[in-house]
Amino acid sequence: MLKLKSWLLSLLVLAITAVPVMAGSNDAKTGNGNAANTTNAEASPAAASPSPSPSPSLVSTAGDSNVTALIGVLVTKGVLAPTEANAIRNAAPAAQFQALVEALSRKGLVSAADLSAAANPAAQPSTLAAAPVAVTEAVSTSLATMETQSSTQAAPPPPPAPPAVIPAVVPIRFFPVDPPKTGGLSGIKVGPLTLAPYGFIKATVVHDSSNPNGDDFPFPDIFLGNPSAAYFSTGPTKDPEVHVKARSTRFGLNLEWPDISKNLTLTGKIEGDFEGNFTEVDNRDISSLRSSQPTIRLAYVRMDYHASENTDIFFVGGQDWTLFGSGALPNILETTGLGFFYGDVYTRSPQLRVGFIQNFSKEHKVNLEGQFGIMMPSSGQILKLGTAGLAGQLAEGEREGADSDRPEWEGRVALSFQLDPARGVAPAQIALAGFRGSRTSIAFNSSAEYTAMCETTNYCAAGNFPNGFQASSKMYGGQITLQLPTRWFTLVGSAFRGGDLRFYFAGQINSFATDTGGLDPASISAMMPTLDGGPLVAAGAAVLGCPTGDFTPGSEDGGTCSVKPVVAPQRPIRAFGGMMSIGFPLSRWFNADPKGHNAGWQLYFTIAKDQAVHRDLLNPNFTGNANIAAPLPMIMGKMALATLYYKFNNWCQFGFEQSIFAGRIRDGIDLYTIAGVPSNEWQDHRTEFGPIFTF
Repeated sequence: MLKLKSWLLSLLVLAITAVPVMAGSNDAKTGNGNAANTTNAEASPAAASPSPSPSPSLVSTAGDSNVTALIGVLVTKGVLAPTEANAIRNAAPAAQFQALVEALSRKGLVSAADLSAAANPAAQPSTLAAAPVAVTEAVSTSLATMETQSSTQAAPPPPPAPPAVIPAVVPIRFFPVDPPKTGGLSGIKVGPLTLAPYGFIKATVVHDSSNPNGDDFPFPDIFLGNPSAAYFSTGPTKDPEVHVKARSTRFGLNLEWPDISKNLTLTGKIEGDFEGNFTEVDNRDISSLRSSQPTIRLAYVRMDYHASENTDIFFVGGQDWTLFGSGALPNILETTGLGFFYGDVYTRSPQLRVGFIQNFSKEHKVNLEGQFGIMMPSSGQILKLGTAGLAGQLAEGEREGADSDRPEWEGRVALSFQLDPARGVAPAQIALAGFRGSRTSIAFNSSAEYTAMCETTNYCAAGNFPNGFQASSKMYGGQITLQLPTRWFTLVGSAFRGGDLRFYFAGQINSFATDTGGLDPASISAMMPTLDGGPLVAAGAAVLGCPTGDFTPGSEDGGTCSVKPVVAPQRPIRAFGGMMSIGFPLSRWFNADPKGHNAGWQLYFTIAKDQAVHRDLLNPNFTGNANIAAPLPMIMGKMALATLYYKFNNWCQFGFEQSIFAGRIRDGIDLYTIAGVPSNEWQDHRTEFGPIFTF
């Protein structure tokens, strides 16, 4: 590099030095020629005087190879652009050197004084001698600077990294604020697919102060003890228990498919856990307690069309989180049930949905998201009450939603924005969501109960219900959710209200009740067996009746209705509640080392409540032979939790959780016997601890 610089400087000095010499040589030749061709040269003053001085511009011999070589070197060094070099080469031969020097002057490589000194052939010898030196020094300094700049431009050092910061508490989100981008998934390449496995292994030890149902998670309180008993008892103690569990372990796979369109992104997800049934085979019967089966959680594909830089339109098909109820969830350690029937509403369901994400400000991360979808028509079964169990699952859970002959409709709109501009803080979000569906139970005409009704009343007369009948009720809900992350804390909350929310783990396990109001009590038929599995407790419950004043009792426990009998309407049992959770990034508060072992301390406090509408529980028309145990007498479930996480590193963290789960029966009923004492409220003080390894 030094030799090249020396050669370049020598070449430039030689070229500059040669200008006046070559100019003077030409003048001498011109003078001698005139003298030879003039007979009396000394008689002509003009002929005897020296040639005129050149103008301030510099001149050079045509086709000077030094100039051409210098131009090539300057292009190689990055001093001249190829277009500048071509412009100089294409100039007239006598003007090439002038153009080169002017280009060097514009770039600051040669000063005006250098040009003036180099351009004046009449200067004193000392001036002429000093000119190349001045130019040489200027060019040397300039070229050294240019060489440094050139090397810097060729390999710029990385900008200084901003100081690392511990992220604020990030809320749980199943609906992304920003749409996925093509190539945004990093993982394993399998042919054209990109696969990114993920999940966690969790093992916890749990102590319950009262857990009569024997489950390793907080169970709704109405099912204390033996459900076939006349009362619910914990025995001589509150029935404390200890569990060690690993079935919350979860596994998943994110996927991305390529497409020929750069505006189309295709992604998907498959996720499962080990919270399914226990096995029932000879080699596992004795140890079936630790042999829970894997079950599906999520399985969907998503197509995003990037209509513009700020507009994304997408489609989702498969089993995913529902739009209603899943927009804000607490970050608690116990994920089995996740606080169901204690105020946390959510579920996952097969669905098809469409939506859009519109960005209004990239600086402030302002996004508007709208989604609409059709979900699997569902009606949550009652949990293991009496003989319901599997029969109830097959009946209410599988039939009543589908028998309504319509899908469930859901919608959601969410506004996201950057509430706190500090680094490491996620955008905030406020959302509204809702759903509407229905369920139907079908009474057929070949049951013994139906035949007996037809024989003792005129309900089955021509034009009435000779072929059977059906009864339906609505399912609906509305919810508002908020997620407000800041550098100091993150607040997450939701509030909901609706009817027949059992499938969304709300409403205190209530679904619907048959309303016999306005019907003559003596006219109400027996509860009819239904195609969905009735007459189970709260399953089906389809009955006929005659309006009050239009029924004439018969002698054989029957009677006659003077008008057409009516199907007793079925009403959803309403409920309301909500959840509030606040998380504190303790490590960020105390400026812990982001790369150290104390960078992941977080503390959460969560409260929640699920409550049935008291008026529905006390409605006298919701009782009687048409309803048996609908509505259930549970009025409220509530929980309060304190959760501490310690993140050892990026893959391992430990969680500790202290919680209280409580349930209450409506006033006037002491359904429970807790440690031998009648009560209408039950509590479980719960402690859980264990590691979580992510991958």
